[in-house]
Amino acid sequence: MAKALGLDIGGANSKAAYGVTQKGAIKEIKVAVEYFPVWKEPAKLTEALLKLKASLSQDKLDCVGVTMTAELSDAYQTKREGVNHILDCVERAFTGLPIYVLNVDNNLELPSVSREAPFKVAAANWAATGWLVSQYFENGVVVDIGSTSTSIIPVINGKVSAQGKTDLEKLICGELVYTGSLRTNVAAIVHEIPIKGGVASVSSELFALSGDMHLVMGHITEEQYISETADCRGTSRREALARLARVVCADTEMLTEPEIVAIAKHIYEKQVQQVANGLSRVYTRAKQLASTKVPVLVAGLGKDFLARKAAEQVGADVIMDLGELLPKGISLAVPAVGVALMAAKKFESES
Repeated sequence: MAKALGLDIGGANSKAAYGVTQKGAIKEIKVAVEYFPVWKEPAKLTEALLKLKASLSQDKLDCVGVTMTAELSDAYQTKREGVNHILDCVERAFTGLPIYVLNVDNNLELPSVSREAPFKVAAANWAATGWLVSQYFENGVVVDIGSTSTSIIPVINGKVSAQGKTDLEKLICGELVYTGSLRTNVAAIVHEIPIKGGVASVSSELFALSGDMHLVMGHITEEQYISETADCRGTSRREALARLARVVCADTEMLTEPEIVAIAKHIYEKQVQQVANGLSRVYTRAKQLASTKVPVLVAGLGKDFLARKAAEQVGADVIMDLGELLPKGISLAVPAVGVALMAAKKFESES
């Protein structure tokens, strides 16, 4: 038996999964998500990781699996610096435990190895998602949409078949789309908005985020809007409407609520198209390689209102909710679950 903690350490949100396995079979799995903007207080990352673990279990751990994207945060000058700091924090939090770090080749390695080749472990969380899905599906394309970005991961013939390994490579080939459910600047989704019989260019200021649009559209609740808002005010519908009006340099006295809702709908359509553009490229390749139908497997906070809509646009063979196909409650933290189970498997094989 192995009791493992999987950590997916992000720049804005960190996720953890506590898994208990016996001979590879899952006996227990629980997940937690913590909003922790690394760029604000990187020195408190160790404390945040311990808080995540405590929220899941008080049991003694056998091992820890780690994957990360926080090294991209501008708290660090380079990814090398970020990887080293993140590993420092993990080792301080879990002193004495075996720590396994996931690399882009889908292998677990020791922190000392990761420090020597930081680009091999930077932003490797997609590999954990792909590995987990490959345990259940022969073919599929995962669309995992979190608060900040969209990861599109092809699994073909039971293996992760990603073209890109680094964030840069994935942006080039469509496997990473930097748009998300909460934290994306509206000005990064649209450049123009139809309004009052004309077309207005948008302000490039950080006036509103995708979370405002999805709140107004009813896609998320106030409680799900866990990230910081653009103006540091609240997450009520009234406050979200005010932020969206500001995108076209207006306010709630200049625009009616229906006019602002129309702005939200326009932004939404364009964000779905952003995801669909990346998915179309990856899905086309996957269909060429697979000998059977290829389902699109949706996951993350944006699984229903972004990933599913994008999959419909590209004409997916089948669309499946990963949260309904995998153990209950894990779809919001799939990479953390994947790396937890990989670590548990490795620990059991070495014990």
